[in-house]
Amino acid sequence: MNNRDLLKSGLKEFGIDTDDSMLDKFSNYREILVEWNQKMNLTGIEEEKEVYIKHFLDSISAVKNGYIKDGISIIDVGTGAGFPGLPLKICLNDIELTLLDSLNKRINFLQTVGEELELKYIKYIHGRAEDFGKNVDYREQYDVATARAVAGLPVLLELCVPFIKVGGYFICLKGPNADLELEESKNAMRVLGVEFVEKIDIILPEIDLSHNILVFEKKKNTPSKYPRKAGKPSKNPIL
Repeated sequence: MNNRDLLKSGLKEFGIDTDDSMLDKFSNYREILVEWNQKMNLTGIEEEKEVYIKHFLDSISAVKNGYIKDGISIIDVGTGAGFPGLPLKICLNDIELTLLDSLNKRINFLQTVGEELELKYIKYIHGRAEDFGKNVDYREQYDVATARAVAGLPVLLELCVPFIKVGGYFICLKGPNADLELEESKNAMRVLGVEFVEKIDIILPEIDLSHNILVFEKKKNTPSKYPRKAGKPSKNPIL
C-alpha cells in the first residue's frame, strides 16, 4: 500500500471520507513541515509514511467517539507544528480553530501552512496559555480544548481547562502512562471544575505505539485564580 492509500484508509477508520483535495493538503503540509524543519526544530519525524501515521493519523484520532465534529470551536494549546489542530481542520472544514503557541517562529510556520492550504477560520496566537487563559476574549469561550505531548496531565489541565465553556470538553492525546497521570490529576480535576469521562485506546496502522485519548467534561466555571502566572503550573502543579 502506498503512503497516500495508507493515509486514506487510516482516515476512513476514523470515519473521515477523503477526496484528492484533502489528501493533497496533507501531502503539502508535510512538504512545508520538512522544508521549515531545516531552519527550526519542528519535529524529529520527516519521512512521509511516519509523518502520515505518527502526526496526521495520530492527530485525527481525536475525532473518535464524536466529541470533535464540524461546526464547533476548538483551541489547540501548545500546538507546536500544528498537532492535532491543523490535521483536524483539514478534515473538518467548518471547525473554528485557534492555534496557540508560545514561540513566534512556530506561529509563522502555522500561518504559512494555513495560507498554502487555503484553510479558513483559523486564529493564530503567539502567547502563553497562562496569559490567554485569563483573557476574557478567550476564557471559557471554546467547545473543546486539545493538547498533545505538551506537559504532564495536572499541568495540562490547568493550562487548558480555563479556555473551555461549561459543558465543553478537554480532549487530551496521551501516551501509555495515561492511567498513572489520571491518578495524579484527581485534585486538579476537582479544583478546575472538570470530570473524567473516558479513556479511548487508539491503534494506529503499522506501528506498535499505543496511545490513549483522555476525555474530560467541564462541569463548572474554573476559579478565577487559574491558570496561575507563567511557569507556576509546571513548577508547582495542582496535586
